[in-house]
Amino acid sequence: MNGKTARESETTHVEILLPRHINGYERLFGGQLMAWIDVVAAVVARRHSNCNVTTVAVDSLLFEGPASVNSTIVLNGCITHTGRTSMEVRVDTFIEALNGERKRVNRAYLVMVALDSELKPTQVPPLVLETEEDRIEWEKAQERREARKKAKA
Repeated sequence: MNGKTARESETTHVEILLPRHINGYERLFGGQLMAWIDVVAAVVARRHSNCNVTTVAVDSLLFEGPASVNSTIVLNGCITHTGRTSMEVRVDTFIEALNGERKRVNRAYLVMVALDSELKPTQVPPLVLETEEDRIEWEKAQERREARKKAKA
């Protein structure tokens, strides 16, 4: 099976925060953000695997700052690691100012599994590491994978 690069499956999603996305504190509702993150991660994993996918785990969901009504929200997703049937996806969420400057407000790591037509896990293409950042993310992803295994035991 031929490998794929992270760039081949990279995904960006943009939203303008509307009142329906806001919680009682007039900030972005965390559940709404988690839903957008899950969709972005699924698109990344589908593009990488050419299969339907399911979310297996959300390893980390770190809220670094708030977002309020009328903010432009940009979610960027990329593959950081592949196993035999699983893929780790990082999704970074930014607030984008009108001048284009971005401030990260969230980072999440999700584990997705590729599914065949019978909804059974199926093999995914290996990740081809192109850059030093790719290699660093791969190494950190391996550490997270080991931590997940230990937590399961």
